[in-house]
Amino acid sequence: MNKKLGEIIASKYFSFFVTVILFAVLYGAGIAMYKGFMKPQVFLNLFIDNAALIIVTVGITFTLLIGGIDLSVGAVLALTCMVLAWILANTGIPVFAAIFIVLLMGTLFGALQGYIIAKFDLQPFIITLAGMLFCRGMTAVISRETINITNPVFVAMADFRLPVGPGFVSMGVLIALAALIVAAVVLGFTRFGRNIYALGGSESSASLMGLPVFRTKVSVYTISGFCSSLGGIVYALMMLTGYNLHGMGMEMDAIASTVIGGTLLTGGVGFIPGALFGVLIQGVILTFISFQGTLSAWWTKIVVGALLCVFIIMQAFITEHKSKLTAQSSLEENS
Repeated sequence: MNKKLGEIIASKYFSFFVTVILFAVLYGAGIAMYKGFMKPQVFLNLFIDNAALIIVTVGITFTLLIGGIDLSVGAVLALTCMVLAWILANTGIPVFAAIFIVLLMGTLFGALQGYIIAKFDLQPFIITLAGMLFCRGMTAVISRETINITNPVFVAMADFRLPVGPGFVSMGVLIALAALIVAAVVLGFTRFGRNIYALGGSESSASLMGLPVFRTKVSVYTISGFCSSLGGIVYALMMLTGYNLHGMGMEMDAIASTVIGGTLLTGGVGFIPGALFGVLIQGVILTFISFQGTLSAWWTKIVVGALLCVFIIMQAFITEHKSKLTAQSSLEENS
């Protein structure tokens, strides 16, 4: 019995199942405490309100899986919103051409960061911190005031609603779900995905096996940049503005979501659906506070911070437990 329990704890899906159970408990508590919590639209609003964060979390999950990090995602999101709003307000460029421009901008910026990190073997924390400061500064240079998006095509996209039973979802949700599905397929069923997990497990071992370490690193940060700019487009659909303070702290929310979802900060272990549930847990906590009515939204940060500490401690415990199981198996084989 103890051996079976140990195998369950050592499973790479253990943290994910803990996250799903925690989400179910929190949502069940909400239904028990507040009558309106059981409305289908309340559940769908978790996706609508957090669509941009879901996309950004997908990108940052890729970087954490290789043992890296990307602190620039919130700033890239803000720069995307600002550039998109400025283009639509000051030029005659069509909406989809403007969207392509900002997507390309974010993707190239991510690729540049990845190239610098991989080429010169620099700490991703420092490089992406510099990237965050650069993008946030560039956003303020373009405009310190809010730029409203009034383009009729973009406004129509923002107003789009897809009926789902008695409720609805926005276009941002559809984009976020598409990003989740593509990311899950890439990580779970492609050679590139296996390279990412191998690189996160041990970069030196990945190099000895002949895996394309440099190309994989650059590709991962390129994906993170693309997801940040895509998240910026979805955020613009929600806010219909460009503002230099958009996405403040979003990088921390994304890191917290993916860690709560079961991604190891040391790399090599992670699960895209877990990152989704990590975001939804934050959404449920904020919904709790909204229904309660007297608590500050800052309680979301407090609770998420506490959960993050718990999950990091749990990760350390799981890692130590795996090491013990490996050592025990080696002793049994030798004896």
